Amino acid sequence: MAARKPNVLILGGLNVCGKSLATALVPPEGEPLVNYLRIASKFSVAPPTTYLGADFPKILSNPILDYRQANLTIPSTVTSVFEPAEGQEPFDYVFDLTGEPRHDRPDEFQIKNTYALSRQLGLEAAKRKVKSYVRLTLPFYITSDKGGADEAADLKPEDGTGAWWHETLRGLAAIEDLNLVILRIGFVYGPYVDFGQVSILIQVSAVYGYMREPMKALHSPGKHAINTVHVDDVTSALWAAAEWMAPLGRAEANKLAGEKIPFLNDKKAIADIPNVLAHDVTPVAPLFNLVDDSETTWAKAGQATTSVFGTSFDFFNFLTNTLAKFKLEDQVEDINDQHVGAWNTMLSKSDPPVLKTTPLDAYMDLYDLQKHIVGFSNAKIKRVLGYQLKQPSFSQDAIREIVDKWKAERVWPNV
Repeated sequence: MAARKPNVLILGGLNVCGKSLATALVPPEGEPLVNYLRIASKFSVAPPTTYLGADFPKILSNPILDYRQANLTIPSTVTSVFEPAEGQEPFDYVFDLTGEPRHDRPDEFQIKNTYALSRQLGLEAAKRKVKSYVRLTLPFYITSDKGGADEAADLKPEDGTGAWWHETLRGLAAIEDLNLVILRIGFVYGPYVDFGQVSILIQVSAVYGYMREPMKALHSPGKHAINTVHVDDVTSALWAAAEWMAPLGRAEANKLAGEKIPFLNDKKAIADIPNVLAHDVTPVAPLFNLVDDSETTWAKAGQATTSVFGTSFDFFNFLTNTLAKFKLEDQVEDINDQHVGAWNTMLSKSDPPVLKTTPLDAYMDLYDLQKHIVGFSNAKIKRVLGYQLKQPSFSQDAIREIVDKWKAERVWPNV
């Protein structure tokens, strides 16, 4: 008799990697990996209040999938979403994709909607003895310009958002009975991924290709690691991490892959925050980096994307570069006047017309224009999990696939 497939709960992340994970677990065609899947997120799907892409809506009618619009900051709601459906076993795997990814939110917002929310979810999961609890964390750290940081590297969060995302890992790691695995990814890209550094780079590269002008970066090339990872690998590695943890339990998993999760916040920032670990407590939890093998740098990424659209990638001279560093906040709107204006022209000339609901706008906010250095080693996940990358290279073909799918969905201008 075949073993029962797991019951799975995806929490949050519909605006990040949640829809891709759900589609991988319950594909529109082919055999599901799960017996039952529940998704609980703050977003509505009918009508949609976030971008869903073309594939995710196809699976919402599958009888083994239960989508719940839910405010996970409310404890009673958390209890409710963990309750198994009638006739179903309790959830085996929980994927925590919650957290506010935007950098323009104040600390108070991050504390409530990233740290406190995830900790409440972790406590509930531990109480219910889920076999695997996999937390996805985004690349909000500063690494060496050359990259190659392993899981034990002494890294710092790049800003307040990063500090509270990291504090979330400490809070989860401190829950001893939680079968926690942390997956720390690079800059994610792929079909229907409309957020993050790679997505905006593709959109802006298209603008410069349309204008027949070279795209110039504000920051000098150097090594400037911005390691990438395809969304197919994110979803596959999340599943691999859950499968790895399930038969082990937390204590054994810590022996095999545990890393210290140190305090990296401001001591004053946590003084009045309830349920935050003391700064001198350092919990341990299994942690894996996930990036592809490209060792992507800013120059490599820029050259790959611009070449798809028939233009080139270059850097401003030293004087312009230096001035931009001091006055970048004042230049955001001037820079975007050109980008957004040309993008709107492209939209207006598209044949067939672009749908009015396109999530793409080629606007680069201050965070997009700032320099970010993220370079991780992926050796550990390959060694411990035996993980094999599905998309080992950041390539022009992958960029074309993204654009072609957006064109087919009529959210990308066909000019």
